[in-house]
Amino acid sequence: MHLSESIIKLDSVWKIFGARANEAMQAVQEQGLSKAQVLDQLGCVVGIADCSFEVSRGEIFCVMGLSGSGKSTMVRHLNRLIEPTAGRIEVLGRDVLALNESELRQLRAAHIGMVFQHMALFPHRTVRDNVAFPLQVQGQPKSKCWEESQRCLSLVNLDGYEDRFPSELSGGMQQRVGLARALASDPEVLLMDEPFSALDPLIRRQLQEQFMNLSAELHKTTVFITHDLDEAIRIGNRIAIMKDGIIVQVGTPEEIVTNPIDDYVRDLSRAFQLSS
Repeated sequence: MHLSESIIKLDSVWKIFGARANEAMQAVQEQGLSKAQVLDQLGCVVGIADCSFEVSRGEIFCVMGLSGSGKSTMVRHLNRLIEPTAGRIEVLGRDVLALNESELRQLRAAHIGMVFQHMALFPHRTVRDNVAFPLQVQGQPKSKCWEESQRCLSLVNLDGYEDRFPSELSGGMQQRVGLARALASDPEVLLMDEPFSALDPLIRRQLQEQFMNLSAELHKTTVFITHDLDEAIRIGNRIAIMKDGIIVQVGTPEEIVTNPIDDYVRDLSRAFQLSS
């Protein structure tokens, strides 16, 4: 993959939470304050610090980190659900931070699909209606909505469940409805924030396999968030390891396991090898 094919670019992105965030950002840049010093001196929390990476067209880019590492904060910057304190973000060649509200809504609706850990499906809507919802919001004709809904349900092997309600489905099936909904508007980019982590191991493994098969078929550019290195190694073309808001290493699964950059990544890799 060549850098010219990059679909997502983050360049020195920071997010500092707190009333004095801009002041804290300036102090970090001028005085080199640590995360602990920012909290102690300015009462602000550094969510992510100086994050930079690129994701190529069709790549599954996994961001792996333990709870509190900043991975979910980071992924929400890509569709500007969170505003960065500093840095630059490009998606599909567009400067995301320069978009107005209308342009941002259009980018989210048509070009970026997002799948969360808890899909929050509409309980009063059938499976068909849930999947068709993004297209209904866009004002697509009803026939087009139904056609695309059926196509996406077929992709995730849910034919025959169109008229069921979410409460009638298992957790794994609900996640597949969520994935179908994210695919309905045929986005170029998928953002997946721990989509399978609430499921039991067997169902999780089945959905990982199904997702990898779908990715091979559809060639979606995907940023996949997980706290599980095993999952990241199974499905990622490349992996970014996060700790305390910082990306400590980016590499292929093989590079992460065989050439860890520091003791933290080495410990994660060792744990993975012991569990394999």
